[in-house]
Amino acid sequence: MSSRPRAAWPLVAVFTAGYLAAYLLPTVVGRLSVHLGLSTAQAGLVGSALLLCSASAGFTLAGRIETYGPRRPARIGLVLIVAGYGCAALAGSVPLVVLGAMTGGFGSGTATAVAAAGIAAQRDPHRTSSLGLLSVSATAGALYLTIPHLGGGHRLPFASIALVALLVWPATARLGGSVPGSLASSVAGRLPHRRSGLVLAGGMLVWSMAQNALWGVSGRIGVVQAGLSEVTVGAVFAVALGAGLLGVTGAGVLGARLGRAVPIGLGTVIIAVSIVLSSSAGNLGTFATGEILWNTVYPVVLSYLIGLAASLDVRGRWAVLAGSASSVGVACGPVLGSVLSEQAGYPVMGLVLGAVTLLVAAPVTAVALHTGGRPLVPGSVRRRGGAPAALLAVTTAAVPGAVPEVGAPEQAVTEIRPPALRRRRPVRNAFRTAGPPGGAGQSNAYASTSAR
Repeated sequence: MSSRPRAAWPLVAVFTAGYLAAYLLPTVVGRLSVHLGLSTAQAGLVGSALLLCSASAGFTLAGRIETYGPRRPARIGLVLIVAGYGCAALAGSVPLVVLGAMTGGFGSGTATAVAAAGIAAQRDPHRTSSLGLLSVSATAGALYLTIPHLGGGHRLPFASIALVALLVWPATARLGGSVPGSLASSVAGRLPHRRSGLVLAGGMLVWSMAQNALWGVSGRIGVVQAGLSEVTVGAVFAVALGAGLLGVTGAGVLGARLGRAVPIGLGTVIIAVSIVLSSSAGNLGTFATGEILWNTVYPVVLSYLIGLAASLDVRGRWAVLAGSASSVGVACGPVLGSVLSEQAGYPVMGLVLGAVTLLVAAPVTAVALHTGGRPLVPGSVRRRGGAPAALLAVTTAAVPGAVPEVGAPEQAVTEIRPPALRRRRPVRNAFRTAGPPGGAGQSNAYASTSAR
């Protein structure tokens, strides 16, 4: 990606087109089961295959977006989305629908990878990722309110995703073109923060798996365990989706004022509590409280996780890899939720998922702290073996504008070692009285240069 950040709205548009399939997966799986005669497990496997194809595209493109430029991969991804989901919408046989869904999944993963790499190059990755989540949530919400009132069987959800990709196509003209070979080779380098990135990617995989394990069985919890009607459960989900939009908006307004560690750590704890509350619900009040609280905090934490992954590498490689790992977790989540609920029941499933979520919170929060996710306050940045840099900056006569404001994100410091110089025998006349250059007494530096 270019080192100069571009406008955010084309990235938000491409992110929406790529992420929309995952948001519409419940209605896609449901309509495949009802209108194509597939069992619930078979329809779920089709959805899992779609998401796994999306994840594989992300793993393949990680670190390669800047070689081709964002415009070409984004357009290839949108073409695959239109062709794949369009074929699935028009086909009436199961093999063609599955093939179209998998092809569209590759396109979704390609578009998401381009957007993730571009978000990492922005000056404020968290703000851009929040806008992307807000856009895809609003689009999915509008479709969820529209699709149930229309017919079309399995065709309508697939056709909706393809239509959104067509509408996003003009935005790709604002993305950068191909990068010259010399420039592409100059930005190539070792993947930074390998340990932190691997921990974050693994944590997002498990975190997403736990979230979608609950999401996959939430409808059955409301109907079977809480004794609610499908209409009431749908109304609860609608309110929860609206709360999620408010949560994403709040996350965008909050920004990096609290760093990343506090929202990720505290938000994950709240999510774990809401998972236990929702899975043990026996009435409308408990079920609605758990679902609304969970859907409010979930996108907030997700936006900070995406921003954290983007901050690990300006080329966006960790953003793409972590997002692809999250897609694998999303694909495996419903299977895990179904197995746990059938073997142990919904309350025990909630306890297991809540415990797993709490265990993931610790290493992911540690990554946020280790990579500068905390706010910069006096004493938070230390030089090796020295005093706090921020405190020194405040107490010394620093140049105005050279000291970061209190509360600004911590900046990474790179240690530069000068090349070793050959030892020369000191010349006696090289040492004189210190003084301004050109004066009676020259400083040691200026005198030494004349003796070389």
